[in-house]
Amino acid sequence: MLLVPLTAPGAGAQGAPIRIGVPVPLSGGNAKMGDDIAKAATLAAEEANAKGGLLGRKVEIMSFDDACDAQQSVTAAHKLLDAGVVAVAGGYCSSAAIPASAVYHDAGVAFVADASSNPKLTDQGFENVFRVIGRDDQQGPYAAGFMMKTLKAKRIAIIHDNTLYAKGLADATNAALTGRAGVQVVFFDAVTPGEKDFSAVLTKVKSLKPDVTYYTGYYPEGGLIAKQFKDLGVSGKFMAGDANNDPTFVSEAGNASEGVFVTSTPLPQDQATAKAFIDRYKKRWNQDPGPYSALEYDAVNVVLNAIKQSGSADRAAIVKAIAATKMYRGATGAISFDKKGDRTSVLYITYIIKDGKFVPYGVS
Repeated sequence: MLLVPLTAPGAGAQGAPIRIGVPVPLSGGNAKMGDDIAKAATLAAEEANAKGGLLGRKVEIMSFDDACDAQQSVTAAHKLLDAGVVAVAGGYCSSAAIPASAVYHDAGVAFVADASSNPKLTDQGFENVFRVIGRDDQQGPYAAGFMMKTLKAKRIAIIHDNTLYAKGLADATNAALTGRAGVQVVFFDAVTPGEKDFSAVLTKVKSLKPDVTYYTGYYPEGGLIAKQFKDLGVSGKFMAGDANNDPTFVSEAGNASEGVFVTSTPLPQDQATAKAFIDRYKKRWNQDPGPYSALEYDAVNVVLNAIKQSGSADRAAIVKAIAATKMYRGATGAISFDKKGDRTSVLYITYIIKDGKFVPYGVS
């Protein structure tokens, strides 16, 4: 396990640092997302320390590699708790976040997820678990509606990768399509993460003549599937879920990315509330933020705000203060949580890839 203390410099605070854990994939196919998230967390801590820290102490980010793997995330969570974190903010993959959440629950440590969208995360009934992103059972019906109403699709293929996130989104989309007059899900099956050749699956999909093929897995495979989809001449539109809303998808798909639709929460560049965050992130890291950077920045700041409001770095006090959060003004908009720990207001939109850029669909 890789455990990386990212001490945010510049604080004049005294005493032991307040440590915030940030679980991210720092290895494997999703490492790019993990790096984006870790940088956003560090920025949030640096800004807090530049203002003198919290409770007379500096803020320190402890970023660890969960590799989007269930077993590694649990092992790393135990070691992170041993390092003395008072709260955790992160969790790109639901398959890692859900097993780790039980560890945090047993320790009474707040866990604010930035990107883990499988419903089970907050359906477990853990009072210490929250998320600033939406749920797969919100994105799924949205995606189904877009396919039916905007794309006028009648025959729909759904491809997932059997991970908790991808299968959850695929199931939610399938459920929203089932029973709709004139609409048929003609294909529903999985590919294996890490594969490079998807011709067998796509040849089967081609034979079914779909109007839309919706891929709900992650971008390392998504870009390759989009490319092979076009190369094989599969009919209809190619569409993907929000784990494909990154330039890496475009680089993997090449010219085949043109015209691909992607359902997603709004990216930072399309949120007026995120402009100042984007400017500071680019100045600090000399690169654009990733699709989940603003969400992670908000997740960390929700924790820091809870510490400030409660006047305590006690784990139980932080949990209570986060649960009471109402209309916190974040880079991604106002944040409040319901009784489950889900964000009360979530927006999904559809992007279309034009000239290698993610452009909100319907916006010229």
